[in-house]
Amino acid sequence: MKTRKIGLANYLAYGSGDFLGAGTTALTAAWLLYFYTTFCGLTPIEATFIFAAARVLDAVISPLMGFMTDNFGTTWLGKRFGRRKFFILLGIPCVFSYSLMWVGDMNFWYYLLTYLVFDIVYTMILVPYETLVPEMTDDFKQKTKFSGARISMAQMSAILASFLPGVLLTHFGKDNAISFFYASLVFSILCAVMLIFVWFFTWERPREEWSEAALRAEEEKKQLSLRQSITRLFVELSSTLRIKIFRQHLGMYLGGYIAQDVFNAVFTYYVVFVLMQEASVASNLLGTMAIFQFIAVIAMIPLCIRFGAAPSYRVVVVLFGLASLSYALLYYAGLSDIYSLLLLISAVAGLGRGGINYVPWNTYTYIADVDEVITGQRREGIFAGIMTLTRKASQAGAIMLVGIIMQMSGFVSGQKVQSAEVSDTILVILSVGTLAVLLCGFLVSLRFKLNLQTHSVLREETAKMRESGRAMPETATPQARATVEMLAGMPYESLWGNNNIGYLNRNKPAAPLLKDSAVLNSTYNRG
Repeated sequence: MKTRKIGLANYLAYGSGDFLGAGTTALTAAWLLYFYTTFCGLTPIEATFIFAAARVLDAVISPLMGFMTDNFGTTWLGKRFGRRKFFILLGIPCVFSYSLMWVGDMNFWYYLLTYLVFDIVYTMILVPYETLVPEMTDDFKQKTKFSGARISMAQMSAILASFLPGVLLTHFGKDNAISFFYASLVFSILCAVMLIFVWFFTWERPREEWSEAALRAEEEKKQLSLRQSITRLFVELSSTLRIKIFRQHLGMYLGGYIAQDVFNAVFTYYVVFVLMQEASVASNLLGTMAIFQFIAVIAMIPLCIRFGAAPSYRVVVVLFGLASLSYALLYYAGLSDIYSLLLLISAVAGLGRGGINYVPWNTYTYIADVDEVITGQRREGIFAGIMTLTRKASQAGAIMLVGIIMQMSGFVSGQKVQSAEVSDTILVILSVGTLAVLLCGFLVSLRFKLNLQTHSVLREETAKMRESGRAMPETATPQARATVEMLAGMPYESLWGNNNIGYLNRNKPAAPLLKDSAVLNSTYNRG
């Protein structure tokens, strides 16, 4: 693929788009449950029902959005504005729906409706946005830099999301819900501006650079009936989970992000009801974490290039796990002056969280490359849809679970002092809950083998297949063949569509799965 010249403006403009993804997510994860139960009169069960309803809706919307953006290029609007970027353009004025969620003293149905509306807007923008890096470049290092820019800008938005509510609570008073509305309005304006930058400084893969297999697939799609199109949607979605490396990627992604969701959902309660501090203190600690998350992202870019994604991931998982445990140990130590220690632990937690945030979104940009060598198609949208679905489902699931457990422990909405049982529950969730999920991601990372070296070999073999229109095992060296088979999880002869993965290949015989040999594991044990 011949890419345009990529400069700093392109990296920063693309990265700024995650002010929507990371900024609103950070504000929501850290404060929305607290906002609902403190300023809106909702019980934890009512609040968590809102998150559950959104996930039911999202189970349809996110995959459908991924399917649509993969196939929107055949329409007039798709040809005029882009199959990905059309939805980003459409979403710019819609981001202001986020502020409607943060109006105090409304009823349950208002909060349910406003949450669902913004959930749709979020999906409409984020799914196409997440496909742009594979569209713009095939180069491993450029993708790493794009991911670094994205996560760096995301951490900047997280810094703002952490500090801003505390500043506004101090200014308007700790019992005034208007602080959260103004914080959300700031984010709505910023998201709209940043998405304009994304529109002007990013691009999609030119049609003339599509492979012959991708063009043929595009033509075949036009001949499908409505029933066949619906069938194809379900086949394509399920086929993503048949890609071994995508399953491994999801394991690392969910391990790191669900752990953060659990932590975020309960951290403000930990500060307010366990340590008996003001909510502004929680804001300052979250802000400290966010600053060090930004530092960690910058450090992770060369680290992932040098050592690989999986080893780097394991380092930061350990850091965040130790910090989560330290919060509980600090409380049980019974020290009187703990603010300095809280800042120190928060800094360590930030270093771990920043790395955890960076690695999955960096590796995600290479998943479509492995899929292409298997199916002969570019299906970034489908993978982005599954990623967005799992991200929002994991966040909502974590918040739901925390809310249910807290209500079962005896939490009372609006009450300034909670029982000892509630405090113990908060501490268990914060430490043990976070550690348990991190361990799952750590174990999955032990089998993840995609890195700079293996990706370079993959791209060389893909280029040969694009040119010839078929898999060419006779031209591959034993080392190249072994590498591609390891990443794809199937024999070389079954690549480039010679399998039944994906709708257009469904009538072909199933490709035999390939187990990693001892030689491959020893050769690529760096990650």
